[in-house]
Amino acid sequence: ALAIVCQDFFVASLEVICEELSLSHDVAGATFMAIGSSASELFTSILAVFYTRNDVGVGTIVGSAVFNLLVILGLSSLLAGQHLQLDWRVFVRDSSAYTISILLLFFVLRNKRVDWFETPILLLFYGLYLLLMKFNPILLMLLDRCVAQPQTRPIIPPRSPNPIRA
Repeated sequence: ALAIVCQDFFVASLEVICEELSLSHDVAGATFMAIGSSASELFTSILAVFYTRNDVGVGTIVGSAVFNLLVILGLSSLLAGQHLQLDWRVFVRDSSAYTISILLLFFVLRNKRVDWFETPILLLFYGLYLLLMKFNPILLMLLDRCVAQPQTRPIIPPRSPNPIRA
C-alpha cells in the first residue's frame, strides 16, 4: 500500500515540482528525490534520539548511504541490461559534496556526539549544496572549461604546398 501511495502520489508530485522549477533530472534526483527518499531515515533518527536514546540513527543514515552507492547503482545497471551512461561532471559534483559531507560527519562525531552548535554547520552545508544545485548549469560549464584541451599552435609555420624554386 505504501509503495502505491509513493508511486502514484509522492513521486508524481515531486516530478511536477521539478518540472515547474525547470530542474534537470540529475538536479531533481540530487535534491527533491533524495529528500523524499530520505524522509523515513530522518524520522527513524529522530525517534532513535528522543525515544531510545541511542545512535541507531547514525548507523541507519551511514548504512543507507553505503547501500545507495553500491547496491542500488550496481543493481540499476544490472537490471537495465546495459551500461549506465554517467556524466563525469555530475559525478565530480556529487562525489565532491559527498566527500565534504563525510569529512563534516567525521568532524562532528569526533567526540561521539553531535553538539547543538554543530547542527547549524551541517544544515548550512546542505543549504550551500542546494544553492550549488540552483547554479548547476554554470557549475557544469565551469567544469567543462577546467578540463578543456587548450588549442595548440605549431611552433614552426607549415610549409606552403607549392614552394617557389629558383
